[in-house]
Amino acid sequence: MGMFETKGHVAFCSLASVAVMFAIVLYGVLRCDSVWAHLGAAMVLGMLWIQSTYVGHDSGHYQVMSSRGYNRLAQIITGNCLTGISIAWWKWTHNAHHIACNSLDYDPDLQHIPFFAVSSRFFNSLTSCFYGRKLNFDPLARFLISYQHLTFYPVMCVARVNLYLQTLLLLFSNRKVPDRAFNIMGILVFWTWFPLLLSYLPNWPERFMFVLTSFAVTSIQHIQFCLNHFSANVYVGPPNGNDWFEKQTSGTLDIACSPWMDWFFGGLQFQLEHHLFPRLPRCQLRKVSPVVKDLCKKHNLPYRSLSFWDANVSTIKTLRTAAMQARDVSNTAPKNLLWEAVNTHG
Repeated sequence: MGMFETKGHVAFCSLASVAVMFAIVLYGVLRCDSVWAHLGAAMVLGMLWIQSTYVGHDSGHYQVMSSRGYNRLAQIITGNCLTGISIAWWKWTHNAHHIACNSLDYDPDLQHIPFFAVSSRFFNSLTSCFYGRKLNFDPLARFLISYQHLTFYPVMCVARVNLYLQTLLLLFSNRKVPDRAFNIMGILVFWTWFPLLLSYLPNWPERFMFVLTSFAVTSIQHIQFCLNHFSANVYVGPPNGNDWFEKQTSGTLDIACSPWMDWFFGGLQFQLEHHLFPRLPRCQLRKVSPVVKDLCKKHNLPYRSLSFWDANVSTIKTLRTAAMQARDVSNTAPKNLLWEAVNTHG
């Protein structure tokens, strides 16, 4: 059908919107004195990070520019320079996520101990085959996971801090990192312009407000990533070659929305379609969706598509179920005084 060859103008439009938003942010901070203008600039910066991440995601899956060199440059600019998150770190984790979608011990996108656990199987201290270490379900993890359905959104508001740390840990590790020098240079660009921008704000309270607001807006994207997989089916072990298609359909969840929202969701509302055809350009995902639906129906495979609200409800239910299981006294995780004090009855 020619869908792989027809890429549309999504990358150009997204980059243009990023450039416009960056100009608005600079004007709001440098030329305006109102605290409301600074607040608005922070919100625009959050949207800029969201759209910039989508371009980095697209360029990581398929070539959005005219050559591989320009495509790599687009990745470094949209990822490292503008968001402060290394494209090398993203490729490292994202490739594993696509290969072993929703495998508890192989998919790094589900391994968030001690803050989150989508399944009680994590309570057995699974060994992460991706990170090569045990995911210890210790007293701290048990306490935090017991309230994860309440802390989910607050944690998402500051989730970028973890991504910055993960970036630095990888780039300065002994692991072989493709284009390490370029990635480090891109990160240095981010940690030059972002603190410099903050320095033009009049005082520390406004700087704190600016950072927190921009992070909170970007949390919408972090939440979206969780909605696509947290409430879907999970399993332990690597996917077998013959059941890869089934694992992708059972481990993903689409977000139903109108076409005018495609820009906001970056195409990832068609998560199943994206997982089945990772190199398919973003503008083709809505077109291939009916084909995927028919294929799933033909082979009696799940195709879950929920509204943004219902997807949030489903995710919170999944987190709450695991939280209640973590509180169960029948679990053998060791307790401490803090745990006993918070959960005292009578």
